[in-house]
Amino acid sequence: MRQDEILAPRLRALIGRLIPEVDGIADLRALPGGASQETWSFDAITASGRIPLILRRAPPGSAPPAEAIGLETEARLLEQVVHSGVPVPRVAGVLTPDDGLGEGYVMSRIAGEANSRHILRDDRYAQARARLAWQCGQALGRIHALDPSRLPPLRASGAREEVAYYRKRHDTVGSPRPVFELALQWLQRRVPESKVRSTLVHGDFRNGNIMVDENGLCGVLDWEIAHLGDPMEDLGWMCVNSWRYGKELPVGGFGTREELFAGYEAAGGHVDRARVRFWEVLGTLKWGVICESMARSYQSGDVRTVERAAVGRRASEAEIDLLCLIREGEQ
Repeated sequence: MRQDEILAPRLRALIGRLIPEVDGIADLRALPGGASQETWSFDAITASGRIPLILRRAPPGSAPPAEAIGLETEARLLEQVVHSGVPVPRVAGVLTPDDGLGEGYVMSRIAGEANSRHILRDDRYAQARARLAWQCGQALGRIHALDPSRLPPLRASGAREEVAYYRKRHDTVGSPRPVFELALQWLQRRVPESKVRSTLVHGDFRNGNIMVDENGLCGVLDWEIAHLGDPMEDLGWMCVNSWRYGKELPVGGFGTREELFAGYEAAGGHVDRARVRFWEVLGTLKWGVICESMARSYQSGDVRTVERAAVGRRASEAEIDLLCLIREGEQ
């Protein structure tokens, strides 16, 4: 039996609980991408029309990333972020064991484009690209302004902890890579001072986890590694070369750092360029280690998907990017 045939009756029962007036569901299909979590698109059918929805759930039998907050916590976090002015989906309900669907939640489906290559190349998004870096900076400024005391419990991790974590993760899942060792030593010598304001950090804010329409940013997705830490982490991650998809502009291939920083400051944030640079190097290393983890997951048979195999091969790209960044930093 196909996976959608297994999911459909259970999802129908769940939606009947969440939306009493529902008559059924339609157009259930798995969306591409999402190496860590499954994403299913479907419509709830009611007498007044269709309600576009998304099921986000953990792949059956897979181990979640060690730094993941858990999908229930992710849903609770979205319920707080939605009030900040940051465009995020609205949570319709969290899965329970009785639903028979595993761990996850159902949320509204935002109309827009998430495919990075379409965002960077299609003429219909030309005007959006012109303002997108500024909008991303503004969204990050609003995220970092959220009161941590109003959020669900999240792990706290600053620069020193993140460097130590990715060294350990590389040692555990990776293979000897002299460039990664060089980058780790470079980072350890340059860890920013510990007295940095701790904020909510999205942790994976990048081209590929945002949705865009003709007017620009319309959705911020994939909050699974959100945590409390240095807000410059998100700005540095946004500038990692892997999210440019072959384009030259440093912010997701569509904008400049100056545009990103201007939007951030317009939302009340303060940019420390030296710390952003540190986090860009650490972000590049982080991506390389994530690639190693995906390769190990595929090779071990944990999750044998095309996405994990393809991502796993990209660790060598991170090595090239790290050499370029470190060389620039030494000049």
